[in-house]
Amino acid sequence: MRIVGAILLAGLLGLVAALWTWTRPGEAVSAFPPEAGITVHVLNNGFHTDLAVPRAALEAGGGPLAEASRSVGAGDWILIGWGDAKFFVDTSPMEDRIPDGLRAFFRPGNASVVMLDPEQGDPAQRFAPGSRRTLVLSPEAFASLRGRVQDSLSLVEGRPRLSTARDGGGAHFFASREHFWIGYLCNSWTARVLNAAGLPVRPLRSVTAAEVIAAVDRSRRAHASTAGAR
Repeated sequence: MRIVGAILLAGLLGLVAALWTWTRPGEAVSAFPPEAGITVHVLNNGFHTDLAVPRAALEAGGGPLAEASRSVGAGDWILIGWGDAKFFVDTSPMEDRIPDGLRAFFRPGNASVVMLDPEQGDPAQRFAPGSRRTLVLSPEAFASLRGRVQDSLSLVEGRPRLSTARDGGGAHFFASREHFWIGYLCNSWTARVLNAAGLPVRPLRSVTAAEVIAAVDRSRRAHASTAGAR
């Protein structure tokens, strides 16, 4: 029995290790164009990641996402994020939100929202170099990224559904069809959006903001290596 137990334990550890290191290949699009493309920033505030995209590019594709973008305040850039429909939106002190955070983490099937937050200036200027990464995506890659964000929206008769909005032309939160829980967090969502744009990601490890940044760094190094070998 000890031998059987040891074999089962070894198999379990091997499975965990395989899942921990498993990389999901990028979609079949060219993420990095040979010439100028569309700039996208990945912003890391320490535990959460947002994407910053040019508003004109976001709205050029039309559809529900463009409609949602046009409904928010003025700004040349739009910050895009995702999270629990209550915890993500709440701005009260963190120590007062611990019980709700536990609910969001451990109760499955929580409602979620997509955030669209307009900014006048380039939002990358607010983040130190270590807390942001900048990608220049091909039009095809950006269209795939944009499509993945749009697919996350919960639509009513083909239109986005506003869940709540902050005062003063701030962030708007639109209902999402996806569910938040410990197995699928805000950074997991960002990683999937980047994956749609052609970046390989490690899904199980993408619960942290640091891993999302690392995925961008790996993709840039791989692209630079491939381009240098030509």
